[in-house]
Amino acid sequence: MKRTKLGGLFIILALVGSLLAACGQKESSSASATPAASAKATDAAKAADLTGKKIALVMQFNTGTFSSQYVEGVKEQVEKLGGKVTVFVADTDLAKMSSNLDAAINQKFDGILIDHGTAEALEAGVKKALEKKIPVVSFDSILSVPGVTSLEQGDQKMAEATLEQLAKDAGGKGNIVKVWVAGFAPMERRQLAYQAFQKKYPDIKEVAAFGTAKDPALDTQTQMEAILKKYPNKGDITAVWTAWDEFAKGASRAIQQAGRTEIKVYGIDLSDEDLQLLQDPKSPWVASSAVDPKDIGRVQVRYLYQKLHGDQTPEKVVLEPVYVSRDQLPKDKQVNTTQLSEYVKGWGGSQQGYTDWLKAAEKK
Repeated sequence: MKRTKLGGLFIILALVGSLLAACGQKESSSASATPAASAKATDAAKAADLTGKKIALVMQFNTGTFSSQYVEGVKEQVEKLGGKVTVFVADTDLAKMSSNLDAAINQKFDGILIDHGTAEALEAGVKKALEKKIPVVSFDSILSVPGVTSLEQGDQKMAEATLEQLAKDAGGKGNIVKVWVAGFAPMERRQLAYQAFQKKYPDIKEVAAFGTAKDPALDTQTQMEAILKKYPNKGDITAVWTAWDEFAKGASRAIQQAGRTEIKVYGIDLSDEDLQLLQDPKSPWVASSAVDPKDIGRVQVRYLYQKLHGDQTPEKVVLEPVYVSRDQLPKDKQVNTTQLSEYVKGWGGSQQGYTDWLKAAEKK
C-alpha cells in the first residue's frame, strides 16, 4: 500500500515538473522574441506618429536654380513622409534670418532645417529650439551646437577638383580671375583649397578677385565685363575660377558676349540651368564640381526625421561631390540633373541617411 502511494506521488511530481518545464520554455521563448518584436512595433508606432509633421526651412537666401532644386529636394522628401514644409527666406539679411528662426520656434514647428547662416545670427535661436525639444539639422552653416547635425558638401574637395583641372589645362602657368565672397561657410572652406592651390602653382597669377552674394550672376557679369576691358588682349586672362555656380553663370555670359572664347571658366555647384551652359560648345564654362542639390535637401530631411524618431545622429555629415566636365556629356541632346547619372558616375541617388524604417514610412 505504501509502495502504491509512493509510486502515485512520484508520477504526480513528474507531471508537475513537466508542466513547469513547458511553461518555462514558453516563457523563455516568449521573452527572447519580445525585444525584436517590440522594437519593430515601437518603430512602426513612431513612424505612424511622424506623419503630419510641420517642418520649417530657414534659408539665408534662395537665389538661382541650385537653391530652387535644393528646396525641391527638401519638399519632396518631407511630403513622402507625410509632412509639410514652410520656407522662410532672409534674402541674405542675417538679422532677418535670426528673426525667421525665432518665428519658426514660436510657431511650434516640429522640426527645423537651416540653410547657410552664421553662428552669430543663429546660435541663440538654435539653442532655444533644442530647449523646446525641436530638432535642428543645418546645411552649410557655421554652427557647432551640441545636438545639431550639420551637413556640408566636401567643399575643399570640390574646389581642389576644379582648380587641379584648371592648372592642367593651363599647363601650370597663366593669369586667372577668382570670383568668391567671404562670410559663408562653404566659401570659406573653398578658399582654403584656393590658398593651397596658389602655393602649389606659383606661375599661375591672380590678376583680379571679386564677388558679392547680392544679385550674384548679374553683378559678376557686370564686373567681369569691366575686367575684360582692363585686359583686352588674348592671353591676358587664361581662366576664371568661380566658387559658386551663380558666379560661373555671370562670368560665362560676359566672356561669351565679349567673344573671348579662349578664356575657360571652372565652377562649383550644378543645376539644370548650369548644365545647359556646360553643354553649350560656345560657352566658356567647361567644368564644375558639385553634389546633386535635390540630394542635399533629401539627405538633410532624412536626418531631421531620424531625430524626430529618436535615433542617434552624427554631428557632421559630409556629402561626396562629383566632378562634371563637358567632355563627359552628350553632344547630341540636352540633359538635366535627373539624367546626369547616366553619364557621370556617382551623381544623384544618394542613400545617405536612409534607414529601413524611413523607407517603410515612405511606402505608407
